[in-house]
Amino acid sequence: WLTVAGWQAAIASSAYLQGVLIQNFIQVLNSDYKPKLWHGTLLCYGVLLVCIFVNTVAGTKLPRIESVLLVAYLLSFIGVIVPLVYLAPHGSAHDVFATFVNGGGWSSQGLSFFVGVSGNAFAFLGADCVYHMSEEIKNATTVVPRSIVYGLLVNGSIGFATLIATLFCIGDLDAITGTDFTYPFIAIYVQATQSKGGSAAMVALILLVGLGLDIGIMAAASRMLWSFARDRGVPGWRYISQVDARTRIPFTAVITTTVLSVLLGFISIGSAIAFNDVVSLTLAALYASYLIACALLLWRRCTGCIKPLPLSGGSDTEKSNLPGSAGKLFWGPWRIPGLLGTSINLFACIYLLIIEIFVFWPPTKEVDGATMNYSVLVMGAVAIFSAVYYLFWGRRTYHGPVVDTFDR
Repeated sequence: WLTVAGWQAAIASSAYLQGVLIQNFIQVLNSDYKPKLWHGTLLCYGVLLVCIFVNTVAGTKLPRIESVLLVAYLLSFIGVIVPLVYLAPHGSAHDVFATFVNGGGWSSQGLSFFVGVSGNAFAFLGADCVYHMSEEIKNATTVVPRSIVYGLLVNGSIGFATLIATLFCIGDLDAITGTDFTYPFIAIYVQATQSKGGSAAMVALILLVGLGLDIGIMAAASRMLWSFARDRGVPGWRYISQVDARTRIPFTAVITTTVLSVLLGFISIGSAIAFNDVVSLTLAALYASYLIACALLLWRRCTGCIKPLPLSGGSDTEKSNLPGSAGKLFWGPWRIPGLLGTSINLFACIYLLIIEIFVFWPPTKEVDGATMNYSVLVMGAVAIFSAVYYLFWGRRTYHGPVVDTFDR
């Protein structure tokens, strides 16, 4: 439930972020434009329409579309970073690496760091996106983990380079943080180019990358919902688990994901703060699901319950790590063995635990209705709903993951 809820909140929040970014794009071109909450909501719905079109009507072309968007992503990085570094005023290394800002009024710089680190943690969400597409991938046991590692290497390198370049080109920090733009990085572009057209072009590239991101999130979120519905774990599982016989696309799951995002979008019309509190479930729920998985894997590693895959002997069913086979688990073809793998697993658990603690903290020490972090309330509501649903309805139909097996 944590993973399903987290991914449903992810597509809603990501589409809304794109809608607000489009508003900022308009502001760059027209300084007289006054953004309204309902403008961002309608633009969010427009983004969702593009996502649902690509994932349904053009669903069979999704791999090719994603490949084209990957090329656009790499070219957009060059198109943004080169003019930014060349045109913007440059700060010193001391400004970038030795200047710390405690904007929340916390008692120490260390505490301020940990409260703010959840913003960086948001950038690491979605690394498991390809995992939820496993059943549509050939040789998933090697292709999926390889894709995750390659994705982290590419995105990590580009993200770190962009971060360093932006920090060196930030200029007057007070002017940037006090800008009328919702996203202050746009003010950095305007300051660097001194041109509406140049700044708008750079923002347009970010929009293109973000649209590709939303298309991928829609695909992952709908597949996650579909797989849990196939396991009979959600209300309406009989309908959500249906797959189109011709295209092999879970249309009902895609439509359901879109409808949920549209309903969440209504909240943003009345209050962007309330909407942000709801979609903060993305960070809290997904990191909680990562922590559970990593903790269980660490436990199995330390107790020696996962054995090397035998080269011969035993049936395919015995070596498939089916539900209920705890104590009879086998490593797949992709793993980091020995002490190194265990150390990485332990580090992951510590990191995830820190994030999970501070994700519920408010951004400032002095809290009021506007700055309060209600994500713990949303997280608790999801936990209570899932528990109540399981106790009264779900336990009659849900008996663990449904696995189709066949003998070769």
